[in-house]
Amino acid sequence: MEKIVILDFGGQTTQLIGRRLREGGYYAEILPHDTLFDGSISRDVRGLILSGSPYSVYEEGAPRPHASALEMGVPVLGICYGIQVLNYLQGGRVEASSFREYGRMEVQLQEYDLAHVQKLLNGLPKNWMSWMSHGDSIVQVAPGWRVVGRSLEHPAILAREDRPWYGFQFHPEVSHSEHGNRLLWNFAEICGMPREWNVETFQRLEQDRVLEKVGDRRVLILISGGVDSSVAAALLLKTLPPDRVYLMYIDTGFMRLGETEEVARQLKRLGARNITVVDARRRFLQAIQGVSDPEEKRRRIGDTFIRVQEEETRRLGLDGSELLVQGTLYTDLIESGRGVGKKAHTIKTHHNVSSPLVLEKREKGLIVEPLALLYKDEVRQMGRNLGLPDDLVDRHPFPGPGLAVRILGEVTEQKLDILRRADALFIGELRRRRLYAQIWQAFAVLLPVQSVGVTGDSRQYKYVLALRAVTSQDGMSADVYPFPIADLLEISTLLVNSIPEIGRVVYDVSSKPPATIEWE
Repeated sequence: MEKIVILDFGGQTTQLIGRRLREGGYYAEILPHDTLFDGSISRDVRGLILSGSPYSVYEEGAPRPHASALEMGVPVLGICYGIQVLNYLQGGRVEASSFREYGRMEVQLQEYDLAHVQKLLNGLPKNWMSWMSHGDSIVQVAPGWRVVGRSLEHPAILAREDRPWYGFQFHPEVSHSEHGNRLLWNFAEICGMPREWNVETFQRLEQDRVLEKVGDRRVLILISGGVDSSVAAALLLKTLPPDRVYLMYIDTGFMRLGETEEVARQLKRLGARNITVVDARRRFLQAIQGVSDPEEKRRRIGDTFIRVQEEETRRLGLDGSELLVQGTLYTDLIESGRGVGKKAHTIKTHHNVSSPLVLEKREKGLIVEPLALLYKDEVRQMGRNLGLPDDLVDRHPFPGPGLAVRILGEVTEQKLDILRRADALFIGELRRRRLYAQIWQAFAVLLPVQSVGVTGDSRQYKYVLALRAVTSQDGMSADVYPFPIADLLEISTLLVNSIPEIGRVVYDVSSKPPATIEWE
């Protein structure tokens, strides 16, 4: 299949570039940054994109593309670090800037007379808002390149004069960059790419990959009740004989109010024949007793998941040859530093990605992750294609470690009870006020501090609860949901009046980046 190749330099939005191209119907694959493009790999490549990176081009160990990548004779686009390294390799200069650009910044087009640049910028206005995330900047443009767009302080769009090579200092792939899709799709048209990609195509290809990897073995999938694991389970049940698919739900005690009962109902709707529900609440709480560090919480929870799963599979009479299926998304992989290449930084460790026992199983080839190239919105679309109900497909994301990472500091049964009630009340009010569908993700966080308050005539110290609600398309960038102030005030009052242990409510107004959506 004809494709655009994206070289992964470790950027947090690398897969999102491919997602945006696929959204336009253009097929894209992500390869490690140092891929050697010999005849077998380069045969169907129609264009090349160099992704962002957490590195600086002049830093020791900074990733570089293999020389063969730039010798294929195809159109090239560098994004953020991608254009910096391309400019650097061709004789330009990149330096740390005293004026760093993060978040929304205006891009203004400059005068130019290059026909191939007109194709890239076709349909765009003279200026628009883009999403920046860089501390380094290009201070000297390489010979043969021209600046055709600027931000307030720096070059923002570059183009070579003699060939269709381009660079964006901003990130067109994030949803908050205006006209970002148009720029990427224009580049795909310059590459001569056909529009033949969709989620249905991916689903068929993934089912073939699952059949090839699984063979005649049995598979075990851990169900959380969330969208990802449910879609993965539905895909497996559609692909393999149901008697070879084992579904297991492990109640960690970190679930939302009524979660276990709801999961039991959903499992029956999937049409599975082998369903096991495990009560491991006390064991998980003991595993993180006294632990405050969020990374250590995630590691311990991940290892406990695997140990409980292994014990239960033995109890079920499985022989250990079965494969473990996870509803891992690409956001989980890249935030855990496990993208396609080896240069990604760890933002937070996802329990189903980087705990030691999960890593061991992955290295042995015992894990199947059929959704690992997808983002949440694509998973939702696949879920609908597989016939899952809207009330399940449209649920807000919920972290695998559950409420354990929404309680900052040490986790106790009392804190879990407080947060469980608060979160249920918050989400219930969003549904009642018809705000839930407008929000990508909403939840409550219990802070490890108590604040003074007045109840009646008495002075008391009670917990502080933080509310979080964001809008997004894919989870890789997010804006704060602009809560109607009347609703926010009423929900805050209701929380304090209904849950005696809470004395103060705050609302998180941080975007991603620089913050993450979850607090831990």
